[in-house]
Amino acid sequence: MKIKNSKQTQSSFPALRKNDKVKVISGKDRGKEGLILKIDRSSNRLIVENVNQITKAIKPDQNHPQGGFITKENYLRVSKVMLVCPGCHKPTRISHTILSDGKKVRVCKHCQEHIDK
Repeated sequence: MKIKNSKQTQSSFPALRKNDKVKVISGKDRGKEGLILKIDRSSNRLIVENVNQITKAIKPDQNHPQGGFITKENYLRVSKVMLVCPGCHKPTRISHTILSDGKKVRVCKHCQEHIDK
């Protein structure tokens, strides 16, 4: 049985949060942008709005008497997306800065603007 080091898993996960705007940098949906809907930190995956959509067949039930097909978002690897800076509107890496009041904020590497408002 393989045991994961919890410190290593947590430190390697980028500082992305729900409702952050991200851009897909690789894969079939490369270039698309959307908001993060859900994050699964244990498996390093996330769901982005209108990206990596799958078609799922559903059986007939009370809600869908005819059955049919629905489309929904599927998980993406975290390594396939980059945060879009709200200031310069470019995909960017994130650095952290501690303000004078002791609050830790995320900062854009390109324009040095605070991402956390």
